[in-house]
Parts: sequence; structure tokens; C-alpha cells
Amino acid sequence: MKINLILFLVVLSVGSFSQSKFELFPSALNIHPFAANTLEPRVGTLFQLNNNELRLDIGNSLDILHYSTENSITYSAGADFFTYTLLRGEKEFHFPVDAVDYLFGINIGIKAKADFSDYGIRLRLSHISAHFVDGHFDHRQAIWRDGRDPRVYSREFIEIAPYYSLSDLRVYLGYSYLFHVDPTYIGRNSYQFGFDYFFNNILSDYLHPYAGYDLKISKIDKYTGNNSFVAGIKIGNSRGRGISIYYNYYSGRSIHGEYFDYYKTYSAVGFNLDL
Repeated sequence: MKINLILFLVVLSVGSFSQSKFELFPSALNIHPFAANTLEPRVGTLFQLNNNELRLDIGNSLDILHYSTENSITYSAGADFFTYTLLRGEKEFHFPVDAVDYLFGINIGIKAKADFSDYGIRLRLSHISAHFVDGHFDHRQAIWRDGRDPRVYSREFIEIAPYYSLSDLRVYLGYSYLFHVDPTYIGRNSYQFGFDYFFNNILSDYLHPYAGYDLKISKIDKYTGNNSFVAGIKIGNSRGRGISIYYNYYSGRSIHGEYFDYYKTYSAVGFNLDL
């Protein structure tokens, strides 16, 4: 009797495993970046319209492993490595680098698919550090520009972001906890809400207008909201590889760590290569 039970369990586990699928270095991300979230991997440039500043993003997220089950659930594990850089424009096509932020970390995702919807959650464990660069230094006067000296800024955090997607609309929430931060008076909790919507099958199979909004509430002296709105068109796969050309409106604390307690409001246009 015991032998028959063991054989039954072995056959059951083998059958279940045969209907599942492991994939190393898959070609697409399990959970695509949220369009309006400022802290996502990008490869592109964002030109501010109301001042002489631009942002350069270089980096990517890569899923290392996908494990898909027979009931349409996909588990993923991957890594994030990217920078977002603040530059100025000058004559003769010069772009001095003022500040740069580095992020690296790991992520885990779970996505469940239904007929017209999917839902899931993304967990990220990340480190960010920020630095002034030589473009922030006035070599003629041998001082840092605007009297702003370099300061230590770094944080390690865990972020949890559940989402629900129905057809072309995706809505998400987010919570981040800083388990280490310098300066230490920065609030350790932040809260997030956002959505993005891709208009599929309107212009063509490869042209997708889209819009998105992201609200992030965090604390320095008090809780304040950072607002990011994007609208543009993506050429390629709406939830995969392609090129995005978009408009971005942002208001709130600066995303650059060296300016973490400064307010920024700007409109910008840019492009992004979704890898």
C-alpha cells in the first residue's frame, strides 16, 4: 500500500512538472515597467522645456528566470542596473554632467493571467547612491556651482508593487521601506499609486498611443506628493520592446539624490528605447 502511494505521488509530481516550464534569460520581462513611474529602467533622454536641463537614462532590467505553471501563473527573478543623470546644455553641443544617481538591485515578480486581464506583484530590493560630477564644479572660481557642495546620499530599500490589468488599462499601488538611508532624517516609508493605458489596435499593430500617471507620497520634513504624468506614442510592442516618444510633466521633490530636498516642476519631451 505504501509503495503504491509513493508511486502515485511520484507520477503526480512528474506530470505536474511536465506541464510547467522553466526559461533562462527570457526575451521579455514578466512585469513591464510602469510608464509614469520615475524610478524605472530606461534608455533615453528627457529634455526639459522650461529650463536648460535634461535627463539621460542608461540601464536596464533583465529577467534571469521565468517559471510558468499550468494555471497561467509566471514567477520571475531578475536584476536592475541603471543610472539617471542630470545634464545642462551649452554651446557647441556640450552637455556638462551635473549629478548622477546609481541604482542596482534584484527583483521578483508574480503574474497570473486570465482571459482579458492579468494581475500580479513586483518586489524590488535596491540600492541608490547619488553624486555630483565635474559639470557641477565651477573651475574658473574653484567652487561648486550655486554654493551647493556635495553631500552623502544613499538608500537601501524594499519595494512592493501589486497591480491589476484589465485589457489595456493597468492600475498599481506601491509601498517602499528604507531600511537604511543617509541622511537619516528622511522618512522611511513612502506610498504610491499609478496607472498606465495603452491604446492598442487604433492606429496600427505597431503604433500605440499611451498615457500614465504616478503619485508618490514620501516624507522629508513632512509628507508631500510627487506627481508624474506622461503621454506619448510607442512604436513596437506596447508591453515589450520598442521606441517611445513622449511628453512628461513632473512636480515634486527632485528625483536626483543630491537635490533630494529641492522642489522641481517642469514639462519635458523625450524618447526611450524599451529593451
